[in-house]
Amino acid sequence: MERTRILLVDDEIDIIDFLSYNFRKKGFDTFHAYDGITGLQKAILYQPHLIISDIYMPGMNGIRMCLKLKENDAVKHIPIIFLSASTDELLSLSTLGAGAERYLSKPVRLPLLYEVVGQTLEKYS
Repeated sequence: MERTRILLVDDEIDIIDFLSYNFRKKGFDTFHAYDGITGLQKAILYQPHLIISDIYMPGMNGIRMCLKLKENDAVKHIPIIFLSASTDELLSLSTLGAGAERYLSKPVRLPLLYEVVGQTLEKYS
């Protein structure tokens, strides 16, 4: 049985390490990128089942990455969950308008994140 692959995109190494550790403990395979440009490239290369991304990153922000992914037939089906420290409601709506599945604010409780990830994966399986 194939393991579920999650691409983590965030410019904070501590966040990547924390999420990667916890998702691997739950049986997921994780890949990471520290900016939107690399996130876009790795999404095309690894074809993850889900992407969890920050918004504010160098090079290409998460919303722009999301828009680019949704324009690409090879990866537009991959659901994206944004995880950001911003509590700006307009920014939250912008992520959904760009094609994201969900928006969660940091710091996020792991049980909530696991629940949202599970619901999203079930919806897209």
